Amino acid sequence: MVGLNNIKETDFVNVTIQSLMRITPLRDFFLIPENYQNFKSPLVQRFGELTRKIWHPRNFKGQVSPHEFLQAVMVASKKRFRIGVQSDPVEFMSWLLNTLHVDLGGSKKLNSSVIFKCFQGELEVVKEIQRKLTVNEKLSNDVDKSDPGGFEREVSRMPFLMLGLDLPPPPLFKDVMEKNIIPQVPLFNILKKFDGETVTEVVRPQIARMRYCVTRLPQYLILHMRRFTKNNFFVEKNPTLVNFPVKNLELKDYIPLPSPQGSEKLRSKYDLIANAVHDGKPGEGCYRVFVQRKSEEIWYEMQDLHVAETLPQMVALSEAYMQIYEQQQGS
Repeated sequence: MVGLNNIKETDFVNVTIQSLMRITPLRDFFLIPENYQNFKSPLVQRFGELTRKIWHPRNFKGQVSPHEFLQAVMVASKKRFRIGVQSDPVEFMSWLLNTLHVDLGGSKKLNSSVIFKCFQGELEVVKEIQRKLTVNEKLSNDVDKSDPGGFEREVSRMPFLMLGLDLPPPPLFKDVMEKNIIPQVPLFNILKKFDGETVTEVVRPQIARMRYCVTRLPQYLILHMRRFTKNNFFVEKNPTLVNFPVKNLELKDYIPLPSPQGSEKLRSKYDLIANAVHDGKPGEGCYRVFVQRKSEEIWYEMQDLHVAETLPQMVALSEAYMQIYEQQQGS
């Protein structure tokens, strides 16, 4: 296991890279330069170089500097992500996957790049928007103005590379011992957002009621716990602990899933392979990640150059922020 130098406030990049290095098909693709030699994107080339350095069999130092990759990131993102400024690994992961996909010649088609092959799933989205009264209805005395004419319903299919999960609001009051209660919630409770029945209220770009249902599962499922909320004055962090299984996350027990086609098997059981955590206050603090070395089924805690073996129980006790689950192929 190889640590990464923190050049300056770049731990958000390091946890993302360490998580992606656990994705076997992605790693294997970037270990062979011939797979992407025709793509001139500096980001693709530098990501490939970094992958080869991390997995080099004769890397005796046990550490790698991502400096060249970070320079390519700064240019490609027009300095949205840069050395010396702390950023959000979820935003960085989303930007990196989408940019690598496009730079590898990917299109909107299924499996059009190694990124989509690994991470792309699909949702059915039901959107209900309050129907506006017509001019005639507004003038009419027969229409109840407090209850306009119901909802307009739109149904669409939407691809995803990552699913965002909403945490319940933390308690406002301290307990009798004057200590803050750290609330806990099972992962299965917050996954109900994708059961096709639970309503999620949104206000942008317009007020609407949304329902989500998974219509295709990816080989690697990225989950993001929405811990940070921004208002006009500051950023708040939700400390709720999410209780999740490290092995055998069986999705079909909690959300409806599509029936497999023909001779296909429904593969709905997943194992955790990476778990990124934020420590400290919002807007400050630092990121670390737990990753599993699959060949030995041993978990490691990684924070920049610090790499230490840890227990699966310690992974499950952490304030999870971004997770990657791998689909079990035998199930």
